[in-house]
Amino acid sequence: MIRLRVGIPSETRPGERRVALSPEGVASLVAVGFQVAVQADAGHRAFYTDEEYRHAGAEIVPEPGAVCGEADIVLRVLGPSDTDSPTEVCRFKPGTTLVSFLAPVSNPRTVKALADGEVTAFSMDLVPRITRAQRMDALSAMSTIAGYKAALLAASRLPKFYPLLMTAAGTIPPARVLIIGAGVAGLQAIATCRRLGAVVEAFDVRPAVKEQVESLGAKFVAMDIVTDDAQDASGYAKEVSGDTHSKELDLIGNRMAKNDVVITTALIPGRPAPKLITRDMVRRMPPGSVIVDLAAMNGGNCEATVPGQEVVVDDVLIAGPLDLLSDMAHDASRMYSKNIVEFLLNLAPEGNMKLDLEDPILRDTLVTHQGKVVHEPTRLALQREGQS
Repeated sequence: MIRLRVGIPSETRPGERRVALSPEGVASLVAVGFQVAVQADAGHRAFYTDEEYRHAGAEIVPEPGAVCGEADIVLRVLGPSDTDSPTEVCRFKPGTTLVSFLAPVSNPRTVKALADGEVTAFSMDLVPRITRAQRMDALSAMSTIAGYKAALLAASRLPKFYPLLMTAAGTIPPARVLIIGAGVAGLQAIATCRRLGAVVEAFDVRPAVKEQVESLGAKFVAMDIVTDDAQDASGYAKEVSGDTHSKELDLIGNRMAKNDVVITTALIPGRPAPKLITRDMVRRMPPGSVIVDLAAMNGGNCEATVPGQEVVVDDVLIAGPLDLLSDMAHDASRMYSKNIVEFLLNLAPEGNMKLDLEDPILRDTLVTHQGKVVHEPTRLALQREGQS
């Protein structure tokens, strides 16, 4: 039997320190019959050594061209960028399967390059939110890390204590934190801020998350809204009507003046981040307050956010971090590795490729196949750009 060869190249995006597969993940794949080749030092920035990979059964390969060019399946954290996609895709032989985060609607040129190169590409950010796919849900795994790190970032920047302190110098009240968006990242931010001793409240347009918010010890800030207007069939928040948006802006603006920290996590899949914090709202916050905008990569939830920077506006620090996951590269890689191993074992059970498009996990995550863009939203995005 011919054993499928899996390649793990080093990540190429500036500042990216994660690696797609941990040594533990290598051992899992080797145990079911895969060959695994890892580019030398691919795991170094995530604190995994080549020796650990060798011990797990991987072959260490010095050049990325050899890793990708000889692999049947390439596993990455982030797919080729729109800027570098022609060069990177040229390393793949026709018929190669790529599994990574692709954000295909936002990166249509990358998708077209993959289709033109006859690469079969799966996007880990499209894993459906169904019970059987939970172990493959890399988006939720990374959101857990982002929420945790956002809470710590805010605490480190706030010129106040988080917990209530009773000292010889008097009683210091706890910090007050508002979390906007109670998805996976928001819930983890709530839990972390509560563990640090802050008083936390959370807002979300989906009434269904109220119980989860309150179970973590936070107050749920609600407004009257029709549930169907707030979330899609998978439970993700969706773009709301103009009237609903006006109501949520009024509510958020009123709450911000009462909080020392605001952490925003509101994202709509495949769309720019909704603007939920205006400059006028920033001015209402107490001097020294902190906003951490986890939607910065998609343009930010705050009008004053500068992606990748920390800026001070009206004595309020606004952070738009882009590298929180790389700051946790070791455990982020470990979690992603488990997700992608589960995905690969579903795609190629017992080491044999089985592209079953009746499987909703494979059908929903498939972006390119046999020279075509098969992910409908991305295909439409390419048509709008005038590309076939």
